Amino acid sequence: MAKNTFMKTSGAMLPWLGLALILLIADQFTKVLILGYYRLGDATHVTSFFNIVRVHNSGAAFSFLASASGWQRWFFTAIGIAAALFIVWLLRSHAGQKLFSFSLACILGGAVGNVIDRMLHGYVVDFLDFHHGGWHFPAFNIADSAITIGAACLILDELLRVKKSK
Repeated sequence: MAKNTFMKTSGAMLPWLGLALILLIADQFTKVLILGYYRLGDATHVTSFFNIVRVHNSGAAFSFLASASGWQRWFFTAIGIAAALFIVWLLRSHAGQKLFSFSLACILGGAVGNVIDRMLHGYVVDFLDFHHGGWHFPAFNIADSAITIGAACLILDELLRVKKSK
């Protein structure tokens, strides 16, 4: 009986793991292109508000701790791995909750994408540069976008859950 329950639970989370894998592949593919065609600091003007650039981020979001002595590489790698394992556990338990699972899958794909960068390069490759009037939003990548979308959907999921319970 326990084996049947495990197989049912594992099968229910496969679409979410598939989504995470698609996001991971898209993230890594775009980073390979940037690393192959751009040198550090290169930029291509695309529109009046968007550039493709090559930036290396050895810190976390918004370059948090980027100027630390190097320990942050392994610290953020460990956090990413722990988060990925926790998300897989949550997906196994809640695979039937669509918005919640979608959110987790996005965060999982993004977290693993950035962990791979940290392990391979010692930094995360960022390349999407939005700007306006001389102000530039910190460059980011597909993984960061997936994490942000996942976090926003987690908030929405919780708001909907609270509203439904009233």
